[in-house]
Amino acid sequence: MTSRTVLITGCSSGIGLDMARTLGARGWRVLAACRRPEDAERLAAEGLETLVLDYADPESVARAAEETLARTGGRLDALVNNGAFAIPAPLEDIPREGMREIFETNLIGWHDLTRRLLPALRESRGRVVNVSSVLGFLSLRYRGAYNATKFALEGWSDALRRELEGPESPAPGCRVVLIEPGPIRSAFRRNSLIASRRWAAREGSAWSRAWEEKILPRLEAEESRTSARFELGPEAVTARAIHALESARPRARYFVTAPTWVAALARLAPTRLQDRLFRGDH
Repeated sequence: MTSRTVLITGCSSGIGLDMARTLGARGWRVLAACRRPEDAERLAAEGLETLVLDYADPESVARAAEETLARTGGRLDALVNNGAFAIPAPLEDIPREGMREIFETNLIGWHDLTRRLLPALRESRGRVVNVSSVLGFLSLRYRGAYNATKFALEGWSDALRRELEGPESPAPGCRVVLIEPGPIRSAFRRNSLIASRRWAAREGSAWSRAWEEKILPRLEAEESRTSARFELGPEAVTARAIHALESARPRARYFVTAPTWVAALARLAPTRLQDRLFRGDH
């Protein structure tokens, strides 16, 4: 029997890397995509089949999609969209260029890659698994840019799922799944600090007190710590991805970690009550 093939993005570390290793061990042919060539080379040295894909670069997305189909003979059973980053900062301090960059990486690149691969995924009645976040349905202060991309991803995923499963679908059977993790151990916190330093307009900011007392101390503390309360390892996300990819009837959504379940319940509260709950140090 021909093994099933999956393209996973954001495989340099964390969730993507754990998925690539685990699915490979389960018999999947895994194409592990990394943004940086040196990361792809590192993973190739351990035996993974890799390629380079930078969501923010349209030419990179086009090359990666073409290379994927060329390597697999035009067949693809699943796509896992995973690579993303955050810019922790007050929204007022994030310039237009920063918002454009985060949307290119966290949403527009996902759309571009997915639509290029959908004909192959329809042919195999395959799966599109999008790794979202609890911050895709719960907004927190100083995380607005990331919130915006993940809220958009949730709406995009729901629309795509309903289109592909609807009566006018060119070939019904391709499933779209959202995985919504809470805090997961990964390099995400370190990368967030780097992005904040790159994009946030801190000089002369009206939010200097927030930067000094809240944002920077938290970012620096998160960068140095190895774990946090309620945090799970990336294998918790991989477990949900396995069900989403291998179950005959995958769910539309998978929650990961206790905070995600709490946030889902809190979302039912009146907006003003949510504001009081989540405008503090959460």
